Amino acid sequence: MVIYYHYLILSVVEVLIFTCQCVLNLFSCVSEKCDEPLISALPHSSFRSSSSMTSSYVPGYAKLNKRGGAGGWSPSDSDHYQWLQVDFGSRKQISAIATQGRYSSSDWVTQYRMLYSDTGRNWKPYHQDGNIWAFPGNTNSDSVVRHDLQHPVIARYVRIVPLDWNGEGQIGLRIEVYGCSYWADVINFDGHVVLPYRFRNKKMKTLKDVISLKFKTSESEGVIFHGEGQQGDYITLELKKAKLVLNLNLGSNQLGSIFGHTSVTTGSLLDDHHWHSIIIERHGRNINLTLDRHMQHFRTNGEFDYLDLDYEITFGGMPFSGKPSSNSRKNFKGCMETINYNGNNITDLAKRKKLEPSNVGNLSFSCVEPHTVPVFFNATSYLEVPGRPSQDLFSVSFLFRTWNPNGLLLLSNFADDLGNVEIDINEGKVSVHINVTQVKKNRIDISSGSGLNDGQWHEVRFLTKENFAVLTIDGDEASAVRTNSPLQVKTGEKYYFGGFPVQMNESDHSLFEHSFQGCMKSIHVDDQLVDLHAVEQGELGSFANVTIDMCAIIDRCVPNHCEHDGKCTQTWESFKCTCDGTNYSGATCHNSIYELSCEAYKHLGKTSNYYWIDPDGSGTLGPLKVYCNMTEDKVWTTVYHDLQMQAAVGGNSPDKLSVLQLNYSATMDQISAITSSAEYCEQFISYSCKMSRLLNTPEGNPYTWWVGKANEKHYYWGGSGPGIQKCACGIERNCTDPKYYCNCDADYKQWRKDSGMLSYKEHLPVSQVVIGDLDRPGSEAKVSVGPVRCQGDRNYWNAASFITSSSYLHFSTFQGETSADISFYFKTSASDGVFLENLGNTDFIKLELKCNATEVSFSFDVGNGPVEIVVRSPNPLNDDQWHRVSAERNVKQASLQVDQLPLEVRKAPTEGHTRLELYSQLYVGAAGGQRGFLGCIRSLRMNGPGCSGHCTSYGMYCANGGKCVEKYNGYSCDCSKTAYDGPFCIKDVGAFFEEGMWLRYNFHSPGTSVKDLVSRTLLSSADPEITAPDLSLNKEELSFSFSTTKFPCVLFYVSSYTPDFMAVLVNPTGNLQIRYNLGDQFKILIISFLFLQLDHYPPTSYSLPATSDTQFNSPKALFLGKVIEIGKIDQDIYKYNTPGFTGCLSRVQFNQIAPLKAALRPTNTSSHVHIQGELVESNCGASPLTIPPMSAATDPWHLDSASADFPYNGQAIGDGVNRNSAIIGGVIAVVIFTILCTLVFLIRYMFRHKGTYHTNEAKGAESAESADAAIMNNDPNFTETIDESKKEWLI
Repeated sequence: MVIYYHYLILSVVEVLIFTCQCVLNLFSCVSEKCDEPLISALPHSSFRSSSSMTSSYVPGYAKLNKRGGAGGWSPSDSDHYQWLQVDFGSRKQISAIATQGRYSSSDWVTQYRMLYSDTGRNWKPYHQDGNIWAFPGNTNSDSVVRHDLQHPVIARYVRIVPLDWNGEGQIGLRIEVYGCSYWADVINFDGHVVLPYRFRNKKMKTLKDVISLKFKTSESEGVIFHGEGQQGDYITLELKKAKLVLNLNLGSNQLGSIFGHTSVTTGSLLDDHHWHSIIIERHGRNINLTLDRHMQHFRTNGEFDYLDLDYEITFGGMPFSGKPSSNSRKNFKGCMETINYNGNNITDLAKRKKLEPSNVGNLSFSCVEPHTVPVFFNATSYLEVPGRPSQDLFSVSFLFRTWNPNGLLLLSNFADDLGNVEIDINEGKVSVHINVTQVKKNRIDISSGSGLNDGQWHEVRFLTKENFAVLTIDGDEASAVRTNSPLQVKTGEKYYFGGFPVQMNESDHSLFEHSFQGCMKSIHVDDQLVDLHAVEQGELGSFANVTIDMCAIIDRCVPNHCEHDGKCTQTWESFKCTCDGTNYSGATCHNSIYELSCEAYKHLGKTSNYYWIDPDGSGTLGPLKVYCNMTEDKVWTTVYHDLQMQAAVGGNSPDKLSVLQLNYSATMDQISAITSSAEYCEQFISYSCKMSRLLNTPEGNPYTWWVGKANEKHYYWGGSGPGIQKCACGIERNCTDPKYYCNCDADYKQWRKDSGMLSYKEHLPVSQVVIGDLDRPGSEAKVSVGPVRCQGDRNYWNAASFITSSSYLHFSTFQGETSADISFYFKTSASDGVFLENLGNTDFIKLELKCNATEVSFSFDVGNGPVEIVVRSPNPLNDDQWHRVSAERNVKQASLQVDQLPLEVRKAPTEGHTRLELYSQLYVGAAGGQRGFLGCIRSLRMNGPGCSGHCTSYGMYCANGGKCVEKYNGYSCDCSKTAYDGPFCIKDVGAFFEEGMWLRYNFHSPGTSVKDLVSRTLLSSADPEITAPDLSLNKEELSFSFSTTKFPCVLFYVSSYTPDFMAVLVNPTGNLQIRYNLGDQFKILIISFLFLQLDHYPPTSYSLPATSDTQFNSPKALFLGKVIEIGKIDQDIYKYNTPGFTGCLSRVQFNQIAPLKAALRPTNTSSHVHIQGELVESNCGASPLTIPPMSAATDPWHLDSASADFPYNGQAIGDGVNRNSAIIGGVIAVVIFTILCTLVFLIRYMFRHKGTYHTNEAKGAESAESADAAIMNNDPNFTETIDESKKEWLI
């Protein structure tokens, strides 16, 4: 009989709706590419332009690769006021743009901007990298230059504005725009109407929500949607000051101990009346909030996961329920499209009149456009409009928005030389200066408002007449400023907004030096609205360098480039970071003001004291205060906690454990950063006892344990090590009672103590000590835990020697898109060489030594052209001494410093590319086509943490879920969380099961009472007393290999304290079967989603109704080979359970548990395993013989047609060899194999006294007092001390 070895992967998962979704045209999810030419088929009537040279140059000829007319469009004048416009007839999704010059001419555009609009008004410039984007154009008249948009835009109209052109010709242009059709239902909200979506069951209780929509509005305030429940839950999305605010509460309690309110703000300047897309994805407390492709992830406050809403969710405003909360917020005024609530198309339901809007207001299905026309000013702009001259009442009003604190808003001269009026924004206030020139010069000054340079729209109204003037800001009549100073008014002919012409007489000039940069709209002069379209067409007034019907304002502080909570402020052209109180410095608050470690302070000449250190530099952890002990040869870093020494532990009840919590002066992540970079760490722990057992040695379950990093429990004590359930006296064999491995386990009535150092730094620090044996009369205990002490900084001395010019190290791609810092030390005797280089398509970053070792160069390109910063040293740097290099690049500037030489800084351009996009590996010590570096480099740090080294390049060799662990001179694979063993986690851990043998793995913690077992599980890494009392599983992942010749049998079984169970078995027909019971009744495969793969067979998945129970409640024990469980067991499983599994099991893993490995290897979970019979490790799982997949041509069971012959028993197959012959041949092969095995055994027996003797015993065992001590002496994990000499990699 042929025994086949099978490999099974079973995964039961609850589907999470956090994948990228296609939500009703919010994103293009069509299978075909959105890249169709949109212009080539349009008629001439679809084109417009600012002007045309002649009829042969009209815009209708501006089609790519066409030669009609004069071969393209050219305007009558080549200046910055020209534009070419295309109307697609309907809204399109635009993905790319291409340009050519005018055919066979000297006319082409070298740089241009693209504007787009839905209506041919209120244009929006295309943005990229946070700037109004300027596209590079052509270099000749006929080649095509195409640009794929970084993000698609949706518009009906596109306008091309030439910025620069060939100096030997003029503007000439042919274009093509690529994209595809776009359509969406639109709803217009008038600020009064509210659209409710009412729930069928009156109440809606959801664990997951997906809400998506697009909106556009001119209002800065308004509720987009709202839902609430009587239990206090609510969700509200609204605009506040033109920013998007999401308010969410999944539940609070009346006592206030659970506060669920969460508020998140994103976006800015959303009142521009352009479309903005929103997607809100919620799963429990995890939220993804996406606004215009920028996603923000956060977790809600509180402890609840479900959102309970009552009756309805309303779009466009608050419900009219009479509740106080519905009266304080404005309704939304504007347009929405593609509203989708948990799969319900709200816009479609409303259009089909399936929803009933509120009785107040009107709901329409076409977007109403605003009548206001904005005008955009830059630093050299002005707008001149006529007024009504010689009137005795001067009246102006307008709205403006800007980031600049200063600027000229209005200048107008009175008639008859009576003076002038000047309105400025001055330090965020609006100031009016009235210059009176009658008998003698006199000036009237009034001001109002504050902080008006916040980017929001603000209204200015100014009125003056004889002996009276009033200034009103934002319609606040109560705070209007008035004056009754002597004044005579007679209006002039012209009003200048934003600036004035340079040819004006000096006496007419404004006293204010700053021109206005920003936007204005709703301009009224002498109570008349200015027709800005007439101004644009030259019919009214004049202007210079303004753009009408567009407001090109940018918020440079969203997203905030100021790191570490730095405060961002901005002007129209730039932003500034204020780093006060952040503990960081630099242009973007990127650099820590503290040293990385105590080692660094020592080399600055500091002595022992308390210091602030920042172990990850510019990373996210932040600084912490430690004590640096520099009195010894080695520098010790000490982190303290608040637990007193000899802390007394009170008695407890039999079903209750005492927990001592340690609160450190730093976070666990900060301490982990210290221990990870340290050479050696230790922490003292002591347990003083009187009738209180500790680890319950030699074979009992521990009564007391400690919790370390990552909330993992540990059952060894000070002076011992992982996997050894002993105290120091057990290792040293000097316990008070030699029958026990801890002094306290002898259970004496006198005080005893077990103490020692914990030195396995991957487990430190101690965060909790859990004490269990205190429920008897007379039991007492005292616990002492010392501070964490670490010495040695591996990052500081982490060095590499490059001994040939072809030597190099390579790492994964450097991630420094908008902010990057690089620092290292080097020493060399060479004259030049490349320190490091990382390349992209065109972007790069490089540091090198050049010019006979007198210059260090930092060069990079983010898309705006190469930039090089050079620091020149007066003395050559190839003096074989250590020199420090520090380079930084961010969106504000780039800098380079060498040793204490002056810092070299290069400012970044205000516009252009800002992201450094790299794709290749990072090479240290070499660069393509250049000489590599010869010498030593140490302490290389990039964006905070030091280079991790080997794991980035070789971590993929840690297979089967093994974790790569960086070592000083290499790496190792941590296989503790896998079912595998060996240096690369590829060695199977398997065993052979005899008939009747079984293994049980208990999920509960050792030493817990029966009362606690229902609510405890080892699947939670934290102590169950502190976590949720009834943890259930939403996800089960199981994988294992098996081989057997006997069936039916039970391979795997998980029991619970409820009727729930899970079983994998082989039924009487030899088929594999998965059985689940989730809930009160038995169901086969009652789960939300199941994925199954067996050997080479195609994966199988099962999806069942959402009403099915999806949780495995209170898991109790896991069985292999046979089920030995009290209580009711399914009849089929009970029938298959006898006599039990016979065969091989290997690679068994259930979630994070490997029961076979726990039984065969000493681990922290070995005490959870109970075995019946003798479990013998076997390599039966190695290189399993599985059935390979067969092609249709060679598969005898494959039917190509209905007429194909189906082979049966005895029929010749293939080459005529029948089944009986095959069986005879197999038997002969088995007999020959048996004879050979017997001969090998006899030979080994005869020569058993010959040959060499090999042992795996630890070195130094002959001098150790015990085997455990020998292991600890030999294992580098327990001897992490190093000498102070520097270690290097030789490359």
